[in-house]
Amino acid sequence: MEQETIKLLATAGAIVGGTTVPALAIALIGSKGLEAIGRNPEAATKVQTAMILAIAFAEAIAIYALVVALIIKFV
Repeated sequence: MEQETIKLLATAGAIVGGTTVPALAIALIGSKGLEAIGRNPEAATKVQTAMILAIAFAEAIAIYALVVALIIKFV
Protein backbone atom coordinates (compact mmCIF):
# COMPACT_ATOMS: atom_id res chain seq x y z
CA MET A 1 0.00 0.00 0.00
CA GLU A 2 1.10 3.51 -0.67
CA GLN A 3 1.64 5.98 2.12
CA GLU A 4 -1.19 8.23 0.90
CA THR A 5 -3.64 5.31 1.00
CA ILE A 6 -2.64 4.47 4.56
CA LYS A 7 -3.09 8.11 5.56
CA LEU A 8 -6.59 8.19 4.06
CA LEU A 9 -7.58 4.96 5.81
CA ALA A 10 -6.23 6.23 9.13
CA THR A 11 -8.11 9.50 8.65
CA ALA A 12 -11.32 7.62 7.90
CA GLY A 13 -10.83 5.43 10.95
CA ALA A 14 -10.27 8.45 13.19
CA ILE A 15 -13.38 10.12 11.84
CA VAL A 16 -15.56 7.02 12.20
CA GLY A 17 -14.34 6.20 15.70
CA GLY A 18 -14.30 9.81 16.76
CA THR A 19 -17.91 10.42 15.79
CA THR A 20 -19.56 7.09 16.56
CA VAL A 21 -18.41 6.71 20.14
CA PRO A 22 -19.31 10.25 21.30
CA ALA A 23 -22.67 10.00 19.49
CA LEU A 24 -23.49 6.81 21.38
CA ALA A 25 -22.31 8.42 24.63
CA ILE A 26 -24.52 11.46 24.07
CA ALA A 27 -27.51 9.22 23.34
CA LEU A 28 -26.89 7.21 26.49
CA ILE A 29 -26.44 10.34 28.62
CA GLY A 30 -29.65 11.82 27.25
CA SER A 31 -31.72 8.69 27.77
CA LYS A 32 -30.48 8.11 31.31
CA GLY A 33 -30.98 11.79 32.17
CA LEU A 34 -34.57 11.68 30.94
CA GLU A 35 -35.18 8.47 32.89
CA ALA A 36 -33.86 10.15 36.03
CA ILE A 37 -36.08 13.20 35.46
CA GLY A 38 -39.05 10.91 34.87
CA ARG A 39 -38.43 9.10 38.16
CA ASN A 40 -37.79 12.25 40.18
CA PRO A 41 -39.19 15.42 38.55
CA GLU A 42 -38.18 17.60 41.52
CA ALA A 43 -34.52 17.01 40.71
CA ALA A 44 -34.91 18.01 37.06
CA THR A 45 -32.71 21.12 37.26
CA LYS A 46 -29.82 19.27 38.91
CA VAL A 47 -30.06 16.35 36.49
CA GLN A 48 -30.35 18.66 33.50
CA THR A 49 -27.28 20.65 34.52
CA ALA A 50 -25.18 17.51 34.96
CA MET A 51 -26.53 16.05 31.72
CA ILE A 52 -25.65 19.14 29.67
CA LEU A 53 -22.15 19.23 31.17
CA ALA A 54 -21.58 15.54 30.39
CA ILE A 55 -22.84 16.02 26.82
CA ALA A 56 -20.43 18.94 26.36
CA PHE A 57 -17.51 16.76 27.47
CA ALA A 58 -18.57 13.97 25.11
CA GLU A 59 -18.82 16.47 22.26
CA ALA A 60 -15.30 17.72 23.06
CA ILE A 61 -14.00 14.20 22.43
CA ALA A 62 -15.51 14.33 18.94
CA ILE A 63 -13.76 17.64 18.31
CA TYR A 64 -10.44 16.14 19.44
CA ALA A 65 -10.99 13.27 17.01
CA LEU A 66 -11.58 15.78 14.22
CA VAL A 67 -8.30 17.51 15.05
CA VAL A 68 -6.46 14.16 15.05
CA ALA A 69 -8.01 13.25 11.68
CA LEU A 70 -6.92 16.58 10.21
CA ILE A 71 -3.40 16.14 11.56
CA ILE A 72 -3.18 12.64 10.07
CA LYS A 73 -4.45 13.86 6.71
CA PHE A 74 -2.30 16.95 6.30
CA VAL A 75 0.94 16.06 8.10
